[in-house]
Amino acid sequence: MRRVVIVFILVSGLLSGCLVGPDYFRPEVKAPQNFRIEIADAQDTADTEWWKEFQDPVLEELINVALANNKTVQIAAANVEQAAAVLGQTRAALYPQVGYGADAARQRGSERLDTAPIAGIPNPDTSYQAFASASWEIDLWGRIRRQTEAARANLMATEEARRGVVLSLVSLVATSYLQLRGLDEQLEVAKRTLSTYGESVRLFNLQFKYGVISQTTVEQAMSQYQTAAAAIPPIEQAIAQTENALSILLGRDPGPIVRGKSLTELVAPAVPAGLPSTILEQRPDILQAEQELIAANAQIGAAKALYFPTISLTALFGGASSQLSGLFKGSARTWSYAGSITGPIFTGGSISSQVEQAEAIHQASLVRYQAVIQNAFRDVDDALSARVNLSKQLAAQELLVRSLSEYERLARLQYDEGYVPYSTVLQAQQDLFPAELNSAQIRANLLASNVGIYRAMGGGWVTEATNIADQPAAEPEQPEPAIPQEKVGEP
Repeated sequence: MRRVVIVFILVSGLLSGCLVGPDYFRPEVKAPQNFRIEIADAQDTADTEWWKEFQDPVLEELINVALANNKTVQIAAANVEQAAAVLGQTRAALYPQVGYGADAARQRGSERLDTAPIAGIPNPDTSYQAFASASWEIDLWGRIRRQTEAARANLMATEEARRGVVLSLVSLVATSYLQLRGLDEQLEVAKRTLSTYGESVRLFNLQFKYGVISQTTVEQAMSQYQTAAAAIPPIEQAIAQTENALSILLGRDPGPIVRGKSLTELVAPAVPAGLPSTILEQRPDILQAEQELIAANAQIGAAKALYFPTISLTALFGGASSQLSGLFKGSARTWSYAGSITGPIFTGGSISSQVEQAEAIHQASLVRYQAVIQNAFRDVDDALSARVNLSKQLAAQELLVRSLSEYERLARLQYDEGYVPYSTVLQAQQDLFPAELNSAQIRANLLASNVGIYRAMGGGWVTEATNIADQPAAEPEQPEPAIPQEKVGEP
């Protein structure tokens, strides 16, 4: 009965034992309540799968494939499993550790030595032993519980890191696809312009042949043609590089990417209106930084617990016999139990150094947490600012293209009537061609800026994307190139 009372007292002490070290409280961070730039006429779409609002099934399928097959996402998922296993290993120390063992031995002693076997004792001698053992470290000061708290926070941080990978992946796939469609439009502009210039060169060659125009006009037209021809290879190279990068994001070998809607057919997602600063609390990087801060805070307690004694209980129960058949008989039974207490007296500053190290790591984690929050506000402000200014830039660029197109048309009419030299037409065309290329690029950047806003917000849609990442998707067939790579030659 006395033993039961002793065990009960020890267990009660364990359950009521204090936790050494500071408990975690979320630090106060001074942050603006609103962003500098607001989008007034928009819908609250922060918690939706925003990429579907582009209304392009091809983009949706690419994102689904990437979430299922991307190697970085798979690595992040494996890291989560590893962190969960570390938590299980750390938490196991809270419970008694039970094991077993058995051994058998046979030996013969020399009968010619002073230590010869005593008469009546078998020689050679056979012995058998089987036992079960148990040990338990009583976590009176909370060292193991603090380590478990840190391991649990590290697991949560790893999960948030995985969500951050998912967020980045969806954003990169969408942005790369939009950039690819922008390059496709630029290539179409360049080839259309090259065809137009080629027809002009053909007509001018005929006019020069019959003495209507001079060779100077022909060479001017030819220089125009070659300028457009030289612009095509860099665009084709950029298309190939973007396709290869997007293929890697999809978890497959580099190759062509199937196309969906053109830039002008895509519908830009609505931007959530009146965004509160609290929405950034959903960002995976902020949640990850806070969990790392929690883990660092718990490690301070684990380090301080080393100042206090460690109390352990051990027990052994089994049987020993010289005959295997008698190993489990009552007379062969053996048992023992013991308790031990160990504590530091002089460690040469080892424990205090560990505490100081844990406190320094905590301070660094706190500053990192504050920095992540500041960068999050910057990201959202930058993304909102980019969308507003790109919208203005695209409107101005489209007006510029319209004006230059009209200028080129009028200049050609005046040239045909003999009022102006061909150099006037040449100048108009030289201004129009890069303006059309820039217009396609700005349109792609504007659509991509919407992606940047959702990436900066890290809204609840990340959970939806994570659910998709947990479901395997079939790899789509390798498509043929959407735009044939034609060889540029003389007209």
